[in-house]
Amino acid sequence: MASRDRLAVQERPAARRCALQVLYTAEIRGESPSKIIEGEAFLGEDEPSDYASMLVQRCEAHRVGIDQQLASTSENWSLARMPVVDRCILRMAVCEMLYVDDVPISVSINEAVELAKAFGGEDDSPRFVNGVLGRIARSLEQPAASAEGGAAPQGDSQPVAAQTAEQAPSEKGEGDE
Repeated sequence: MASRDRLAVQERPAARRCALQVLYTAEIRGESPSKIIEGEAFLGEDEPSDYASMLVQRCEAHRVGIDQQLASTSENWSLARMPVVDRCILRMAVCEMLYVDDVPISVSINEAVELAKAFGGEDDSPRFVNGVLGRIARSLEQPAASAEGGAAPQGDSQPVAAQTAEQAPSEKGEGDE
């Protein structure tokens, strides 16, 4: 059984790419992601895996909370101003961070950055995605640290993916649309 679980984990990057395609298609068409994944509108090479389907369903089910998290964290950037693909990458990563227990937050961030490198809407998309998700990761760590009676990690103890989070607001200019 352990080898089956390992295989499933190895297939997750492809599942994330598939889920991103579905979320992006839904956003462009103005349709629900579940309609895209269930219908013939999905243009992916393969059928979506169980993990891809689960990500799409959870992104759709929790979209309001995910968007609130992104809006409160992405300083100087409204969701509407973000490139569509970046917004979809961020939604999927935040969904994984908040609603998928068996994926470490650092893995969600790193996978999202890789997707942004491959498909991002701007040259600085990977840095922007990393910054927003790094801030969210730190905000998620703070309540856990408070509950344990300690303080949230500071300085060099931050995850590598979160170290550039302070740079996120300047990554895209104020006039960029």
